[in-house]
Amino acid sequence: MDNGFRLFPESASTAAEQIDSIYFYLLSVAGFFTILIFVLIVAFCLYYRRGAHVNRTITPHKGFLLLELTWSLIPLGLTMIMFAWGAQVYYMITHPPDDCVVIDVVAKQWMWKLQHPSGRREINELHVPVNTRVRMRMISEDVIHSFFVPNFRVKQDVLPSRYTSIWFEPTKIGEYHLFCAEYCGTSHAQMRGRVIVESQADYAQWLRGGDGATPEASGAMLFEQFRCNTCHTGTQPRGPLLAGLYGSQVPLQGGGTVVADDNYLRESILEPNAKLVAGYQPLMPTFRGQIGEEDILALIAYIKSLESGDR
Repeated sequence: MDNGFRLFPESASTAAEQIDSIYFYLLSVAGFFTILIFVLIVAFCLYYRRGAHVNRTITPHKGFLLLELTWSLIPLGLTMIMFAWGAQVYYMITHPPDDCVVIDVVAKQWMWKLQHPSGRREINELHVPVNTRVRMRMISEDVIHSFFVPNFRVKQDVLPSRYTSIWFEPTKIGEYHLFCAEYCGTSHAQMRGRVIVESQADYAQWLRGGDGATPEASGAMLFEQFRCNTCHTGTQPRGPLLAGLYGSQVPLQGGGTVVADDNYLRESILEPNAKLVAGYQPLMPTFRGQIGEEDILALIAYIKSLESGDR
């Protein structure tokens, strides 16, 4: 982790290089026209000072089509480059690839709690393998936070009551700062951590050092503990069957459908009557106040793991 002064943080992800390129393009265009306009203003002020070189004869104004096209089309071309390039980079950073390693993040005043697919947990530290695509699935237990790693050029608000995500692919082994970039309370300045990028072998060895259950296994235990199996399994279930549910289109009472994604499953656990599934009665009680965000993530992981043939 470099603690020395740097005008720009070292770029350490695939997205960082693309974001830096468009940023410096914007700076170059803005700088060029700022200097050009400044020089022209000074030149005209000197050249036409006290009325010098002013033609006081009133003559009809004639347009100069070539000049007008030049100062219209050149800025148009430059701004269209900004738009197309920016749209491409924005699409890239907001659409994670399918092969990402998903790490769960629960933010709270004033710490980051993280869990890997193997079940290993961390607080205010994030171990990731180099040259591997990583997606952070994030939610807050209290107020709005913001996950910010300057060296990766990634920043995403972490919201209560709704999952957000961000992804990156680190390209350099090392340690990098992790900040909360949204004022979240009196100890906001202390809500920081570090991202540790390791080789594939070192990361695999680090994972073996944990002894926690996988999110799927924890979710299966919670599924039994909260008696979810009494309504969502069997030949005559009182609630929708969960096998094969994740990612499918769910028909709702009154018409319409909804995709069974992370946010829908979370809402169904905490507010089961918000979107009633067609063909079922509103029998499920709310689990708000009885289950935490980490346990909800475990339940979602378990539901996601169920295949359509499982009951």
